[in-house]
Amino acid sequence: MQKATLRTVRGKPRLSQARRREAITGYLYLVPNFVGFLVFTAIPIIAGFVMSFTDYNGFSGEFIGLSNYAKLFRDTQFKTAFVNNMVYSLASVPLTIVAALLFALALNRKMWGANFFKTIFFFPNLTSMVAVGCVAMLLFMPSNGPVNNLLRALGVAEANLPQWFFSTKTAMATVIIMVVWKQAGYYMIMFMGGLKNISPNLYEAARIDGANAWKVFWNVTWPMLSPTTFMVTILCFIYSFQVFDIINVTTEGGPGRATSVLVFRIYREAFKNWKMGYASAIAYVLFLIILTITLIQWRGQKNWVNDD
Repeated sequence: MQKATLRTVRGKPRLSQARRREAITGYLYLVPNFVGFLVFTAIPIIAGFVMSFTDYNGFSGEFIGLSNYAKLFRDTQFKTAFVNNMVYSLASVPLTIVAALLFALALNRKMWGANFFKTIFFFPNLTSMVAVGCVAMLLFMPSNGPVNNLLRALGVAEANLPQWFFSTKTAMATVIIMVVWKQAGYYMIMFMGGLKNISPNLYEAARIDGANAWKVFWNVTWPMLSPTTFMVTILCFIYSFQVFDIINVTTEGGPGRATSVLVFRIYREAFKNWKMGYASAIAYVLFLIILTITLIQWRGQKNWVNDD
């Protein structure tokens, strides 16, 4: 008979020496990851939370309680950044989802050159946002940029040419255009995966019932894509409240405060004004905003996400 792997001590099973060694080996493999999480994630999170109750400036600081959080309600720059971030999120998220879905639907029809266009649509996602920002600055240069030169060639008057990144009226819209262009290909892949999982029998049944293309989409494709759409929506909203690099490269929060958003405000307070305690308070308010929006979406999924 094989030796039992468990021994009983005072009525309780005990692992054999071989099983204990195996368990210890498994835990040792987890130690590097745990140490990395502790050093680079857990400790900074706790330190940042503690710092938000101080006036730490990078060198010294004193405990000031809730003063940093109270200051947020009086800070017009924070309020402007919050409003700008909401505008950016409410515009960029739907546009990104619609663009990604349209790309996925087009490529899912097995059109000629589908693999080529799939690569073209996805390629911007492989490029860093900093590089995208630098290229965008050249493309949308008001004086001699390719975009305005094209508009001139089409007959647009000089006075009516958009100033793109350099006007308070168009700066945020230009940032949104570039972000949607860059991100749509990534979420397109997710939607294509969702489309592949829809049973062809559902489409066949809808066509037998006489449904046209729009009714097929609205009654079959869209409901069956709801789990994918839910996941894409959450990811888009989380990213939209973390936008920084494209704004830092192109507008630096300007013109004026037209494109100042929450993460950029954190950066300015921490590394320009050296108010790291106050910046930490903004960061935790941002965390609460993202958490609240995610929880609302999570609770609301019961009303529109199809789990069948």
